[in-house]
Amino acid sequence: MSIPKTKYIPPVVLIVGAIVLALVFSEDELRGKASYYSDALQGSPTASGEPYDPGEYTAAHRELDFGTEVEVTYPETGESVIVVINDRGPHTDDRIIDLSKAAAQEIGLIDDGVGTVELRPLD
Repeated sequence: MSIPKTKYIPPVVLIVGAIVLALVFSEDELRGKASYYSDALQGSPTASGEPYDPGEYTAAHRELDFGTEVEVTYPETGESVIVVINDRGPHTDDRIIDLSKAAAQEIGLIDDGVGTVELRPLD
């Protein structure tokens, strides 16, 4: 029985492949479903300690640091809004961000309730 020969893969090919995979997966993480906070939560403390204010442009994200500004685009309407992360969530597995009511209104998400958005953290 002979042992099959393995093919040599140059390191540069492996590095380029890893970069491509990283870009593909990072883009997937920045696109997903969004919803917005219920009016019943007005005044409730967020994870950062700030009370939820439906009139402010804020949002909840599972990983981004508090204070991070994020551009949220709703391709359905073509509208974008900049929000500040001040809470943790969403607490529903199929969503990537919860928006304040004002932010959801700005991009036209109110009538749909839930929609696919694109996120771009700002430097």
